[in-house]
Amino acid sequence: MNQASMARLEYDAIHEQLCGFTVSEPGLRLAQKHRPSPVGRQAAQWLRETAEAESLLASGASVPLSAMEGIGPFLALLGKGRIYDERELSGLSAWLGSVAQMKRYMEAKRDAAPLLSGYASSMRDCPELRAELDRCIRGGWLHDHASPELSRIRRAYGVAEDRIRRKLDASLAKYRNAIQEAVISQRSGRFVLAVRREHRKLVPGTVWDESASGQTLFVEPADIADLQAELSSWKSAEEQERLRILAGLSELAEEHGPQLGINLETMAMFDFILARGKLAISYSGTEPALEAEPAVRIVSGRHPLLGEQAVPIDAELGLEWDQLYITGPNTGGKTLALKTIGLFVLMAQAGLFLPAAEGTSIGLFDDVLADVGDGQSIEQSLSTFSAHLAVLREVLATAGRRTLVLLDELAAGTDPGEGIALSIAVLEELGRRGSKLAVTTHFNEIKAYAARTGRCMNARMAFDPESLQPLYRLEPGEAGDSYALAIARRYGLPKSILDRAEQLRPHRSPELQRQEGASEAPSMKPLDRRQSDPERTGARERSKAEPASAGNAKKAEGKEKVHFRVGDCVWIYPLRRMGIVFREADERGEVGVQVQKEKRSFNRKRLALYIEKEQLYPGTEYDLDIVFDSKENRKARKLMSRKHVDGLSIETPGDGGKE
Repeated sequence: MNQASMARLEYDAIHEQLCGFTVSEPGLRLAQKHRPSPVGRQAAQWLRETAEAESLLASGASVPLSAMEGIGPFLALLGKGRIYDERELSGLSAWLGSVAQMKRYMEAKRDAAPLLSGYASSMRDCPELRAELDRCIRGGWLHDHASPELSRIRRAYGVAEDRIRRKLDASLAKYRNAIQEAVISQRSGRFVLAVRREHRKLVPGTVWDESASGQTLFVEPADIADLQAELSSWKSAEEQERLRILAGLSELAEEHGPQLGINLETMAMFDFILARGKLAISYSGTEPALEAEPAVRIVSGRHPLLGEQAVPIDAELGLEWDQLYITGPNTGGKTLALKTIGLFVLMAQAGLFLPAAEGTSIGLFDDVLADVGDGQSIEQSLSTFSAHLAVLREVLATAGRRTLVLLDELAAGTDPGEGIALSIAVLEELGRRGSKLAVTTHFNEIKAYAARTGRCMNARMAFDPESLQPLYRLEPGEAGDSYALAIARRYGLPKSILDRAEQLRPHRSPELQRQEGASEAPSMKPLDRRQSDPERTGARERSKAEPASAGNAKKAEGKEKVHFRVGDCVWIYPLRRMGIVFREADERGEVGVQVQKEKRSFNRKRLALYIEKEQLYPGTEYDLDIVFDSKENRKARKLMSRKHVDGLSIETPGDGGKE
């Protein structure tokens, strides 16, 4: 995936939140290097893992994750001949206890999380290693019974130390007039008495230290020198035995190195997977359906960085249309809608849940290319337009059928005429390649291009013209206004300026006028059979020749009735979908239309011709009964054409669509 586009779509912010939910250093490293994948099998497995993690966490269960402090460096030094100390080996024992606890937990959750339980089965809690560590080390200290020799040495050491203390107690009484303080202390590992400097000669022995003021000397009496040497000898023997035992334990840990490495990887993976579950819960995410084809269907999707204050949007791309043109006023949410579409694709292909309703589905894209923001840079000498061109060059170099392209504010930053021409040329090229494209624009020429081009759909961000407040709702079906003059009026610009602006304001293109008249017509330009009807064409030409105003001419044309024939594909405004005519209009103007195998009636004013029957059904003798009639009725009609059959009847649907 394109890293620059991921940054423009704020995927990095989501990724940072994901990393923040990990509890261990190895888990954090896994999260940091995680990226969306265009491979369907990989993305599907990630989503399944996230689903199981979210289910475990949502049930209120406390998953026994380990922070694994110090385990990574410990395992990194295995096999290098290092002797680990008591603290490190004690930490290893505690971690093996966490591994055993995780194995037991996952085994108990096998029905709820079969995939994660399968991962846990690869872990080894190394019971013999853990038992030996616990036998030798307790509370971070080497236990006396770690070996018989260590036990013998420590007993002898204790006896020698006790003899020294008894001797020093006698010295305290013997030299009480020279003693600064009647306590036994240690300096440099030697037992000493605190003697006043002026009485130093009264206490024969070795001075090992003095106080900060210099008035007190710490003296080892001469009569305990031999006992002190014996104690040091036992201390050295103890250290040698300690190192021997720790070396044995370190060697035993090295023997279990492969199992310990697998445990580390698995525990880190659990940490990372559960972090994805925690992220999903943080914004009430749901699992999207992952589709093989590159397409997007978002149902009540909320941008994850806005939380509960985000207004849900519905959006589609790659299903009924490949290019979506998002229009509407500034601050209306166009760029946010664009980012939401791109971010959802990246998140789904990274195995992350989406803050959206059930029914949301995300297809697989090889790449997501986004041009969001003006991209200006003083250091790189980039203007808004040159920044757009740099991204467009990258898009045109790599975009294909499985590429999602997101372009914000097309034709911005340069002469509108040339910018619009260049933009439409780019859009045509991306359309030929089959790339999935979402665009935001204010330009009527680009809106008109979308209105007259197949597989393109105009959509608007809903806006309340009365309060001049954006509603942040994406509505496909027609282009939206920028409301620049209305917003300017609200901000108090002079009335004379605004009135003059209204006079200079260009009229909308015919394509957009037809689309607005159709209210919720499809993005493809509806067919007008009057263009192919010589009689109506002549009437229209005559009406043009009459000295009537443009408004009257348009009104007169609007009164002409289009004749819908059986087999025509029509657009049904109330349902915002297509249907096939199975019965021509009656005296009341009611037309029978089949919609998804259901036969219904609509007034012809609520319909627009979409595709003529000749384009749908080849030849002049095509049997439309195959489309509209049931198999039983067709069999019965064929039988009745040959002979009379008692009791045989054919039922046809009524106006309400019921047989």
